Amino acid sequence: MHRRIEATIYGRVQGVAFRHYTVIAAREHRLVGWVANRPDGTVRVVAEGPPGSLQSFAAWLHEGPPAARVEFVDLREMNATGEFSTFEVRG
Repeated sequence: MHRRIEATIYGRVQGVAFRHYTVIAAREHRLVGWVANRPDGTVRVVAEGPPGSLQSFAAWLHEGPPAARVEFVDLREMNATGEFSTFEVRG
């Protein structure tokens, strides 16, 4: 049974290729969903997939790519909706 996470990542997470690396990490974990920069300087991630893959991906979100400095991740888990077929950058 697939699950869903919705996360907002705070810190130095824009202008450091966070979205690019998030797509790579999500696809490596065989997840679907999206990543987007938000006007307040945070990054928003919605991902769906197997619970184990989501857990590993969530751990990666707490680290981010090499140039990022993740200060906090507000993460919520819920049931998957099945609305996605790939993982992409939005906005």
